[in-house]
Amino acid sequence: MLICGINASHTASAALLQDGRLIGALQEERPTRVKNRRGFPEQAIGRLLESQGLRWQDVDAYVFGGYGSYADTAPGVNEAASRIRSYKAASRLDGRMKELLEKTPVRRLVHRWRRERQIERLMSHGVERRKVSTIEHHRCHAATAHLGCGIDEQALVITLDGAGDSLCATVSLPRPGGKLERIATVREEHSIGNLWEVITALMGMVPMEHEYKLMGMAPYASGDRVDQAKRLFRSSFEHADGTWRRAAGTPNPSFAYEFWRRRLEFTRFDHICAGLQAFTEEFITEWVRDWLRRTGQRKLRLSGGVFMNVKLNKAIGELPEVDDLRVFPSCGDETNALGAAWAFLADQGKADLIEPLESLYLGPEPAPGDYDRAAREAREAGWEVSTPPDLEAEIADLLSRGEIVARVHGREEFGARALGNRSILADPTRPDVVRTVNNAIKCRDFWMPFAPSVLAECADRYIHNPKGFAAPYMILAFDSRNTAEVKAACHPEDGTIRPQVVTREQNPGYHRILERFRERTGRGALLNTSFNIHGEPIVSSPADAMDVMRRSGLRHLALGPYLVTKPQA
Repeated sequence: MLICGINASHTASAALLQDGRLIGALQEERPTRVKNRRGFPEQAIGRLLESQGLRWQDVDAYVFGGYGSYADTAPGVNEAASRIRSYKAASRLDGRMKELLEKTPVRRLVHRWRRERQIERLMSHGVERRKVSTIEHHRCHAATAHLGCGIDEQALVITLDGAGDSLCATVSLPRPGGKLERIATVREEHSIGNLWEVITALMGMVPMEHEYKLMGMAPYASGDRVDQAKRLFRSSFEHADGTWRRAAGTPNPSFAYEFWRRRLEFTRFDHICAGLQAFTEEFITEWVRDWLRRTGQRKLRLSGGVFMNVKLNKAIGELPEVDDLRVFPSCGDETNALGAAWAFLADQGKADLIEPLESLYLGPEPAPGDYDRAAREAREAGWEVSTPPDLEAEIADLLSRGEIVARVHGREEFGARALGNRSILADPTRPDVVRTVNNAIKCRDFWMPFAPSVLAECADRYIHNPKGFAAPYMILAFDSRNTAEVKAACHPEDGTIRPQVVTREQNPGYHRILERFRERTGRGALLNTSFNIHGEPIVSSPADAMDVMRRSGLRHLALGPYLVTKPQA
């Protein structure tokens, strides 16, 4: 059975599942080049099918992840600015009217109308209406954690995000046949994830996109002012018999911009970020610990956008009640395309066919001609192009000499993290490369931490991981060891890292680069950051890589079999 999972939310995506094996997944932002593109992922579906030599009609089932549906971004609309304006307007009369309407059937009618338009687009490709179905939003998140991480009937499954199909959190227990029994829920009007969104807007950043910047700033502040901010957030929510709710007088976070603006006015931005992070770690770990004690389980499976917060995951993993922790990688709504496909197959009584996630290298692979065209373009621009007999060794040589090298090779990574195939690489002992990458290449904020890729053979040298959690996806944070050797890839204020532990089996070419780098330096770790300019999607094609190289200070690019070098400016 061939299943296409679809996420038509704010990080639109598609996935292909063939007889229980995940054969491809892609976000709509990659082919459209629009960051966090929302709506129907038509181009992503098309590219996935084309990469497998399939037609739209060959798919046996199209499964939407969630009943809520987003309209496509209108041409020419600045979606980031639009989101910020919507938060500011939420406390006015039109915002209060919207809040009231969301509690009526009008909301469901709007989503239903949008979904029908999306189904019509499927049918325009020759898809039969009977092939289309929908799985509830948090069931999709739970399916990624339960089915995608490998079924374990002793693991507690928890989902946590901003909102989806009227909920922001669920707790479930495994049952035979790949099923889950939901034992607790939290409704969206009490969402901690939506609190982060409104505070992100209050900081002048883009909600549903820049929350990670608040987390990155949090370690830079400490002291009484941070504690005051934490207590302010803590006083607005309360635990209640396995769930939580807003305290009396606290409005729905989605409509609370003015409420929080008044309460936080004259509070310094870094104190707000640190207070919000500390509150979240404390409040959510209390809730998770309560459910571990209630159920007696000691294994956790987590999914949903709030668990993109790696410091929260670190705090949960350090609970004495936790023996085993797996967070589904890139667990925002983009992975609901995967969850929808897995949940649908389980509903057909075929959960035993589902193969757990093996890697995130799920995007289409460039054709040899794509690399060749990019190389010709580089030569025409006057850049040096070579085909070294041992490209991985040549990359390691450059890195060991302090150079920065971008890499485009093989299938692209799915999700928010670059894992070596669409990455910018550097020597993590050199803090000066941080300034170069931030200022000359990625054009991003100085306080955002990088991450290390670490050889699996020497992971213990760099990662304090007493419980032995698997860490191949940069979704867990740890305290660092031998910090001087990974200094530029650690958070500068607290020495924590969110590593990618690289095995030969998952990515032999990237593993070879790390091995060659260790041979030259004695160190088995590299700084790894996504290959993009800030505010743009990670590069997808060789043409995208050339475009970034033209517009930035990047000088070295490993492009398939080619090594491209741009003259020093």
